[in-house]
Amino acid sequence: MGLQDRKPKRVLTAEQKYDLWVRMLSGQITQAQAAVEAGVDRSVVSRLRAVARDGAVAALGSSRPGRPGRSSAEASEAAVLRAEVERLQRTVVEQAVELAVLRGKTGWG
Repeated sequence: MGLQDRKPKRVLTAEQKYDLWVRMLSGQITQAQAAVEAGVDRSVVSRLRAVARDGAVAALGSSRPGRPGRSSAEASEAAVLRAEVERLQRTVVEQAVELAVLRGKTGWG
């Protein structure tokens, strides 16, 4: 069997791979049936199962309950904004004191 006798390589989309994996996982089809249906070698289906399992385990391992954590860029931006709020608060207090000194201390009514 030469290179001319080989079938062209079949490339499955991510959606097709996911569909096959879910159907194999739920027991609707076997690996051999999935390979025949998709028109690929059984080793491709075997590799698909391994990649899907590893990806699912990694995603579940990094998943944490509660609010998602902030990225370092978001945390940095939040720190800058907090510093700006503090600066503006100090400025308002300073201006209020200066205004009170310039107007002199008077009663409220």
